[in-house]
Amino acid sequence: MASPSRADAWQLLTEWTPSEALRKHGLAVEATVSWYAANRFAIAGPELEIWSIAGLLHDFDYERFPETHPMRGADELRRLGYPEVAVEAVLGHGDHTGVPRTSLLAKTVYACDELSGFVIAVTYVRPNRSLDEVDPRAVVKKMKDKGFARQVPRDQLLRGAEDLGVAFEEHVANVVAGLRTIRETLGL
Repeated sequence: MASPSRADAWQLLTEWTPSEALRKHGLAVEATVSWYAANRFAIAGPELEIWSIAGLLHDFDYERFPETHPMRGADELRRLGYPEVAVEAVLGHGDHTGVPRTSLLAKTVYACDELSGFVIAVTYVRPNRSLDEVDPRAVVKKMKDKGFARQVPRDQLLRGAEDLGVAFEEHVANVVAGLRTIRETLGL
């Protein structure tokens, strides 16, 4: 049996995630994880699609099962035949699960998840709401403002870059580059 495709993953996301904002978040994380795979780690072909799927689906079960997210989603992904490396990345994308991030894919999804959202929040407060106005300096400055996007754990932003072995400012630039690949979809 063939693994589900990216098209299958999109269908699953839209079926389980009614919120356009959470769908866009999935697309944002997919774009940044895929950017890392292709541009930093030279991953291509079927493996790149697995990375894409893991980024896209990391929060797909959140609206249906917020109290058991992402465990319930991981069960569904296994039932549907998604590769275990993608399931493990979904399980490890948050600190609350206690699932260790042992694969490069899991570390990348973790590193890109919260930072993608934070970079988008920074973009929203720029004069033209454009990713062209966002650079590492602007993101670091907003990180110091504890009232800005206060739900985003700053330590997780830093730990994600550290786990990838990338300087934080470089990680921000990489995430911005990944988000720019879907700027029209995000409206940024």
